[in-house]
Amino acid sequence: MQIEKGQITAIKVHTCDPSQWVNKYADYLYGYTLSRINDEELARDLVQETFLAALEKAEKFEGRSSESTWLTAILKNKIIDVYRKKSSGLLKRQEARIQAQDLDDFFEVDDGHWKAQHRPQAFGLEADNPLLGKEFNHILKECMQKLPALWLSVFTMKHMDEETTEVICSELKVTSSNYWVIIHRAKLNLRACLQKNWI
Repeated sequence: MQIEKGQITAIKVHTCDPSQWVNKYADYLYGYTLSRINDEELARDLVQETFLAALEKAEKFEGRSSESTWLTAILKNKIIDVYRKKSSGLLKRQEARIQAQDLDDFFEVDDGHWKAQHRPQAFGLEADNPLLGKEFNHILKECMQKLPALWLSVFTMKHMDEETTEVICSELKVTSSNYWVIIHRAKLNLRACLQKNWI
């Protein structure tokens, strides 16, 4: 099809349909939230808050992304707010307890990788067994919930949401050096918990 000079072309713009959000996206958004917060009531509340916030902004939805992506982005910001609230006030107390020299026992100073003698052992998940994977994920989730709130927030943003160090430090108001100490401490705690509870 040729377009002649002065001819106006119609561009298909995605519009949002709030009446379909619950049916189309509630289960996905709830699962997304629950995997990061592990609190069913709070997860339901955050999904509802996401729908309300999106409803208020529905006229501004430009359709440059899908509704699902747009709603997930709104939800993600709400989850970060929860992380921030959980970790505020804990930061100074935890910073006082964190001793970076303890990490030298377990990690290489130059690259932060495990030292050979402290490297985690295989957990037996090398074979593709869905039942083992499901059980392992359940234990991992329980171990993650034992982490202090700030550590859980940092670890989740880094390893589940794949946020950059800069974003995590900015959102949770931690310094870069504290961020690395928290990540290492979280890994040590998770390792110990998994080795204790995973047979």
